[in-house]
Parts: sequence; structure tokens; C-alpha cells
Amino acid sequence: MTGEEQEFFEVTVRQAKLEADGVVSLEMVPGSGLLPPYEPGSHLDIELPSGLIRQYSLCSPPADRSFYRIAVLREPHGRGGSEEIHETALVGKRVRIRGPRNHFPLEPAARYLFIAGGIGITPMLAMVVAAEREKSPYELVYVGRALETMAFREKLANGPHVKVVVSTETGRPDLTALIAGVTDDTLIYACGPSGMLKELAEACAKAGRAGQLRLEKFASDGEAAAEAATGDSFEVELAKSGAVLTVGADQSLLEVIQGFCEVQTSCEDGFCGTCETRVLEGIPEHHDTILNEKEREAGRTMMVCVGRSKSPRLLLDL
Repeated sequence: MTGEEQEFFEVTVRQAKLEADGVVSLEMVPGSGLLPPYEPGSHLDIELPSGLIRQYSLCSPPADRSFYRIAVLREPHGRGGSEEIHETALVGKRVRIRGPRNHFPLEPAARYLFIAGGIGITPMLAMVVAAEREKSPYELVYVGRALETMAFREKLANGPHVKVVVSTETGRPDLTALIAGVTDDTLIYACGPSGMLKELAEACAKAGRAGQLRLEKFASDGEAAAEAATGDSFEVELAKSGAVLTVGADQSLLEVIQGFCEVQTSCEDGFCGTCETRVLEGIPEHHDTILNEKEREAGRTMMVCVGRSKSPRLLLDL
């Protein structure tokens, strides 16, 4: 389900808790009844009081639909969303959320290797719960700069299948050695800083394990937006208004269509999914890090913040 097909709804923030240095969690509850179900790897769009829309992984127990929990790392030099959450007294207030949506699903496997860097631990919490429920063997490697910065470590540190790596004490983990021990029936899930994910992808490629790797970014590195900044010019037709626009060779699709219709965006680098839009005709050129190869080949949706077109014209459901 795309973000456009889902509607925002209101929840109440019942608790804000400091989980580690620079990390605060929010618990949100519905006005009545139960919240929509979610699978491990899902995230929410949350509309902040300022109007900013940001995405955060759900890290509450999936089986408990009485509340949702997210955790937010404070990023003083970020795009403003985390600062607002940390600085605003949200407890008792109603906020609007949309979702859950899942671009990082936990696929069935005989065993799992979970690798989390910093706040990348959040999607792994529900994945660990699911692996334990299914009695699937797993190992979780949780990497952080210092213990006091590692959220939810109390929930994990004593687990028999959990390895906590404090980089200031023992150095960064040897990802090549870690991947060398992976078996053919293991899926590798990782979330963390872009540098760690890039190193992990290279290690998996060298070991012939690239097909077993599943990644999720939690911050922009600007690469997707840079890739999509230039290319051949093309036309885009907006189905709801009939407007036909030209996207120049040095223009992005997003900047052109934003002048004619409102598009919900957040990361603007192809990793959050907020701007996912249905493609009615044409062949999109994908630069996001969300869609898998099958979804890219189908071409039914695209992230318009970084997408372009392989065909002379695109018809979008906008």
C-alpha cells in the first residue's frame, strides 16, 4: 500500500522516555479500539506540530496493538524533525500518523543475522521478537559508539544470541569475518549509518552473499538525489489535472511537479517512501533504495523525489 492510499489518523502521545543519551522514545495510543496491525520492519509517518512529516521505525511489540512505540535520535545538524521531537512537550497531545508501511519486511528464512548500528536497532527489536516467536535461530550484532548511547540495550544485552559491540572500547566489528561465517540459508538484515551499510554490502558481495542481504537506511547520504539530478529530459502528465510538464535535463522530477500539485515528501533522497506515487503509464527510472528488483521491473510505483523516466512521457497518479 502506498503512502497516497493511506490516510493520516490521530493518536495521543502517552509517554516520552529517554532511552539513551540523545535517544527519546514516544508511546502513542489510539482514542479507542486497537491500532492497525504491523509486521517487523514497518515504519510510521508522523506529522509534527510544525507540519514536518518524518518517518520512524516501529519498535513496540507487534502483537500488542494497544500502542505504538518509536525511538528518535537527536540530530542537531539534521533536518529539524528530531530536534522538534526532543524539544516539544508532546505527552498528552494528539498527533497525526500514517501507516504502518513496510519497505523492510522480514522474509521467512531458516536463520537470521541482524546487524544494527546505533539507532538502527529500532527495526531489529520487532524482528528479534518475530524470530524468537518462530523459533528461528538468529544472531544480533548491535554496534554503538558507547554504551550510554545505545538505546534498549537492557532489553538485549543479556540475550544468548546478542553481541554488543562498543566501538570506542573494542573497535569496529570485522564485517568481512562476520559474513564469512554466514550459511547459505541465512538472511542478513542491517540498519545503521550509510558507511557501515556500504562496508557490509561490499563484504557480502565479496563473499557471494549479496542476494542474502537486506538493508534499510535511516539517514540520507545524498547519493540518490545526486544520481537523479540530471539526465535526459522527459514529459510528465499529472492524471488528476491533465497538466503536461517538461522535466529538463538539469531538473528533478520533484521540483517540476511541486509547482503544480502538492506532493508529500520528507527525506528527498529516496529512502523513506513518503512520496511513493503510482505510475499509470510509462517506464520509470528508479534511484531510490526502497523498491526491490521485482518492484522496479513492474514499474507500478516510483519515488518521485529521486525518480526520472526511461520513456519519453510518464503518466502519474497526481
